[in-house]
Amino acid sequence: MVPYYRLNTEELLENLQSNKQGLSSDEIRKRISIYGPNELKTKAKTPAWIMFLNQFRDFMILILAMASILSGVLGDLTDTFIILGIILINAFVGFYQEYHAEKALEALKQLAMSYIQVIRNGHSQIVNSTELVPGDLVLLESGNVVPADMRVIQNFSLRVDESSLTGESMPIDKTDHQITENDVILAEQMNMIFKGTLVTHGRALAVVCTTGMQTELGRIAGLLQEEKLKTPLQDRMTRFGKSLSYLILFICFILFVAGWLRGEEPFGLLLISISLAVAAIPEALPVLIMIALASGASRLARKNALIRKLPAVETLGSVSIICSDKTGTLTQNKMKVEFLHEFPLCEKKSGRSMLVTAMALNHDVTLDPSDQLIGEPTEKALLVKVIEDLGVEHYRDLVAEFPRIAELPFDSDRKCMTTVHDDHGRFLVITKGAFDSISEILRHKSEQEELMEISEKWAQQGIRVMAYSFRTLDKLPSPFEYKLIEHEQLFVGLVGLLDPARDEVPESIAICKKAGIIPVMITGDHPATAMYIARKIGILDGSDRLISGSDFRAMDKEEILEQVDEIKVYARVTPEQKLQIVRNLQSKGHIVAMTGDGVNDAASLKASNIGVAMGINGTDVSKEASDMILLDDNFTTIVKAVQEGRRVYDNIRKFIKYIMTCNSAEIWTILLAPLIGLPIPLLPVHLLWINLVTDGFPALALARERGETDIMHRPPRKPSESIFAEGMAYHIIWVGLLMAGITLATQAWAYSKGLESWQTMVFSVLAFSQLGHVLAVKSDKTFLYEQGLFSNMNMVWAITSTFVLQMLIIYTPAMNALFKTQPLSFKELAICLLLSVVVFHAVEFEKWVRYKKKMKSEKPKENGLR
Repeated sequence: MVPYYRLNTEELLENLQSNKQGLSSDEIRKRISIYGPNELKTKAKTPAWIMFLNQFRDFMILILAMASILSGVLGDLTDTFIILGIILINAFVGFYQEYHAEKALEALKQLAMSYIQVIRNGHSQIVNSTELVPGDLVLLESGNVVPADMRVIQNFSLRVDESSLTGESMPIDKTDHQITENDVILAEQMNMIFKGTLVTHGRALAVVCTTGMQTELGRIAGLLQEEKLKTPLQDRMTRFGKSLSYLILFICFILFVAGWLRGEEPFGLLLISISLAVAAIPEALPVLIMIALASGASRLARKNALIRKLPAVETLGSVSIICSDKTGTLTQNKMKVEFLHEFPLCEKKSGRSMLVTAMALNHDVTLDPSDQLIGEPTEKALLVKVIEDLGVEHYRDLVAEFPRIAELPFDSDRKCMTTVHDDHGRFLVITKGAFDSISEILRHKSEQEELMEISEKWAQQGIRVMAYSFRTLDKLPSPFEYKLIEHEQLFVGLVGLLDPARDEVPESIAICKKAGIIPVMITGDHPATAMYIARKIGILDGSDRLISGSDFRAMDKEEILEQVDEIKVYARVTPEQKLQIVRNLQSKGHIVAMTGDGVNDAASLKASNIGVAMGINGTDVSKEASDMILLDDNFTTIVKAVQEGRRVYDNIRKFIKYIMTCNSAEIWTILLAPLIGLPIPLLPVHLLWINLVTDGFPALALARERGETDIMHRPPRKPSESIFAEGMAYHIIWVGLLMAGITLATQAWAYSKGLESWQTMVFSVLAFSQLGHVLAVKSDKTFLYEQGLFSNMNMVWAITSTFVLQMLIIYTPAMNALFKTQPLSFKELAICLLLSVVVFHAVEFEKWVRYKKKMKSEKPKENGLR
């Protein structure tokens, strides 16, 4: 099928079976039945109750539920209620996250709905945009949201803001001319207008080509229905959960079979197995991770980064590439005059620069009583420069001195605009437009060569060039038309406009690179503009490459994957290409963050590992498709968010390390006691208390730990890296064995002495040892005396409150009855406390050993450098 932009008006109407009188009512009904309403479709939603039930599919949750039921059957309802309560809390948190996650398509539908003027049955009428069908004739004017993909057949200075769809920073001048080239990209289809874009100037008659899901916006909506990738933490925790669950079942089975073969009572063996399952499963871990992420999200909100989906907090810490849109993200999303070049021989007007005078008089911007500018972005930028140079009052004086008496509006054929002003009895004619148009109407052609060189130089840097010329007449020609006005003019000067980079962005780019994060620009703008900005802010340097959308389309998949690591800027790309770029980077093992503000960014925002939308200039569609919203639209906020994400992940690792070491100690204690002839050392309620309180409160405080000193001086984590990397698994095993050994030694001594409180001593030693352990794992690299005990007041309060609660369990009758404990004598308590500090000193010694090994490994490198 021939693209609509390549057809002339007659061919287009014939192809769409339409005519200049519009479609008949019967034909409209027929086509609605064929094409359906002009709206975006959504996939079938999962009912809320199914979402909730899905939260119980996790294998660890099922094992924990089974343990709680068995515990109830055996008569211990306290354990049953506690475990079921934990399961329900976890389910409700997961359900809340999933239920609020998917709203992007609803936002797209709201964006697309409007009322529009059409021609049907030969008459103009207003209809709901959802009733449009292919072949409909639509009358568009300034302010309309384009309701479908259409071809312009009559153009009256139409200008459309396509930034939300194509990424173009400037409104596009449209034409009704046929385009003869093949494979013209979206941003260069000058006779086409697209659903969801905004008419900023002029008017037009257009014919509807496609509606609903067949439009460019509809294709994006289709892309948004694809599933979001799991975060690195979710993948790691899923793998960990499955492995741990199988290990627990295996250990419980071995324990039960070994006891049964020894002739032990099955009821007692079942109690041991339940105790072991309770000890092994970190019940509080899912809730602790959720709280840590929520705490990180709260801190990020205070730094102007709003987290929509909690796992994004951790994902930020894993990001290895940030794919950033240019317009409004790296740049200010507003035009600014960067360069002025006034022709040296140009006369002055009333003592003022003729170029400034021309800029002040030739525009359609109005200045309201509160000095706010109202008008088209480019013209507003020109007038801002004038007011900066002259001041508001002098500008008003200038306009009053040279009042406008006539004008020739801009149109896309002439590419210029002319205004006529009263010049003290004569007529001052000022023309503004593209350099090519102005050069054709100059009196002295010799001026053109130097000016063309300047204009081309600016254009190569991505700068938009506006040229001015003028002439003075004694009387206006009749008829008043552009051929008699726009000729024999004198050159005034050139103005260079640019959407400038944000001031703070270069520093942010440098910090990203230092942290091992690669910034990549993906934009719908012109390659020259993209290259100029990318070089200015530091994204492009050395052998880094820039490619255009057309270059990208010509490359095969193998070629793209081979070069993707060197390409730092993609220009003139389509939404599908943005999505493909993100997936190419992911296939190379990168964790990709994608920033954007437009409808065109929505699909890639959703497909990326973390989508970052702009809060001020972003569309509702981009916000709903994102994981995080920048409330200040500031790229620097992303850097702060990455730092916070790394801190959150480090702290999650710390409390996983802490909890799993404690659980490891509990497993070894329960498993080894019967094997060495000791009775079951702990009851399930003791283990639940340790897992929820003794583990839980300090682990929660670990989530508030400060970031390590090297947090932004190390590369991002590899996606394949285990959460137990860097010796964590080794630590969990040896410290768990040490803690269990101390606990079992306490049990053996107290039991051999015939102390009735032996189980309470075992319970206390295990609980207090874990408090010492948490003080040692506050930092992986720094000793506690260097950090300071009060560096994290949350930790101080957590340990204090946990200690006090443990003492209440030991010494209050009500707690003695509930937890089956007995009061300890002063001597027994002192023994428990002394034994508990062994673990703290052992872990601090481990840090010292690692430090010495690191120094030893780095010393040869230093000598080599010398």
